[in-house]
Amino acid sequence: MIDLLITNGLVLDGTGSPGFKAAVLVTGDQVRIQRGDVSNIESSRIIDAEDRVICPGFIDLHSHAGLTILGEPNHDPKIRQGVTTELIGIDGISHAPFKNQDELHKYIWLDAGLNGYPPMPADWLTVADMLGKYDNNVAINIAYIIGNSPVRIWGVGWNDRPATAIELEDMKAVTIEAMQEGAWGLSTGLDYPPGSYASTNELIALSEVVAKLGGFYHTHTRASLAKKGLLAPWQEALEIGYQSGIPVHLTHYRQGVQGTGSHLDYLGLVEDARENGLDVTFDCYSYPLSGTTLAIILPPWAKDGGPERTMAALNDPEDRRKMRKEISPSVLSNNWLTNFTSEQNKKYEGKLLTDIAETRDQDPIDTMFDLLIEENLGISTVGLGTNQHTLPAFVSHPYGMIASDAILFGEYPNPRSYGCFPIVLAEFVRAERHLKLPEAIRKMTSFPAQRLGIPDRGILRDGFKADIVIFNPNTVKTMATREDPKQYPIGIDYVIVNGQIVIDSGENTGALPGRSLRRGKAKT
Repeated sequence: MIDLLITNGLVLDGTGSPGFKAAVLVTGDQVRIQRGDVSNIESSRIIDAEDRVICPGFIDLHSHAGLTILGEPNHDPKIRQGVTTELIGIDGISHAPFKNQDELHKYIWLDAGLNGYPPMPADWLTVADMLGKYDNNVAINIAYIIGNSPVRIWGVGWNDRPATAIELEDMKAVTIEAMQEGAWGLSTGLDYPPGSYASTNELIALSEVVAKLGGFYHTHTRASLAKKGLLAPWQEALEIGYQSGIPVHLTHYRQGVQGTGSHLDYLGLVEDARENGLDVTFDCYSYPLSGTTLAIILPPWAKDGGPERTMAALNDPEDRRKMRKEISPSVLSNNWLTNFTSEQNKKYEGKLLTDIAETRDQDPIDTMFDLLIEENLGISTVGLGTNQHTLPAFVSHPYGMIASDAILFGEYPNPRSYGCFPIVLAEFVRAERHLKLPEAIRKMTSFPAQRLGIPDRGILRDGFKADIVIFNPNTVKTMATREDPKQYPIGIDYVIVNGQIVIDSGENTGALPGRSLRRGKAKT
């Protein structure tokens, strides 16, 4: 007897091939595909998928849920979208390895506006210990990539200075150790210190050791280079790939604003690099709204030394005057704020920074400074950061994947945190026909599995892991909007992780079958 039999559905196996009618059989954590009559098969549970699509679970290559999922392990915002595996440690921000607890807790504080806080004191230091926190304790699978910020803290510290030769060797050694403990590659967030203090040559040196171990380079590029040219941040990433031999993945790749260059320039950069032999891919999110920490607006020198230095700058009148001169008022517009923890500030949830300033009878820059002090740097923002007119070209491009960049806290998170994947199915496929359904599924399943290097997920194939989504292609729809973001999608009826049903007829079962997927392990 098998554990689960899924019948009468259209199987889209994740390869991009046309769908076919077949049954999906689940035994333990593995699948088997069977065409034809299955009436003689005995099963503990049968799901009739008539008028439904059966496909692999979605793989999100950009997640900020590494800490918050430990406190909310059912992970409803993502599992209800059909996400069964997430990559954490992105943007250069991973939470292992560290030499001591003080350094780890300090780093969690620094980027609380992006990643939140764990529900308990973080008690791990190594990659292996951190990955152990997820096994059979969360609803989805977790893949981990090492961020260059903790690598730099390990070798250099928190300050903006070049690494010495000895420090660079120390950084390479800890990167190798992280890879041996299961990391899938190296990530960078070159707008977030202290990783942003790394030079191009430093990143090439780290990427060389990662490439030798079969990893890839996942990068939030260096926006400050844009003053040298529109594509300069992305060209630095490609140069790192060419010089080190590492595959390159450009994350949240899109045209930022209308009228600045052409989206064809961005897509052409990737196409040309591939023609020149570089293994380069990208992901993009499916809403025209960006999201990050409010502290990103502060100048780099105010962060040189870590979060204590930033708090000191915010409290120092002279530093405030200096920062004010360097911050353009235009960057403060169209920023909605969330994740207020103090009672007196919760009334500001979801409001524009400029409107909050008017309420407080303050200049917007002073409001930002004061709120960052009052909220201990932990404010998150949602803003207008993508040209919605050219976004479909990125979503539908053959070298692109879908990734949420989801920040899962605050009362008004970015709506993509709840709707990134179903909006592709409902809007980009069904309504606007920017791409066909089999190709959309490939972008969310086998393609990211291929990019990571996961050998047994992302495709419905005999012997592969039973991560499965069953949805209605005619009714699937995202409900999340900027004004009302915390809404679950409709039309996704079942989600199965490692053979266990996590979403059953649209309801969360409370099952926690997720695993840490460790690079280099035969059994993931």
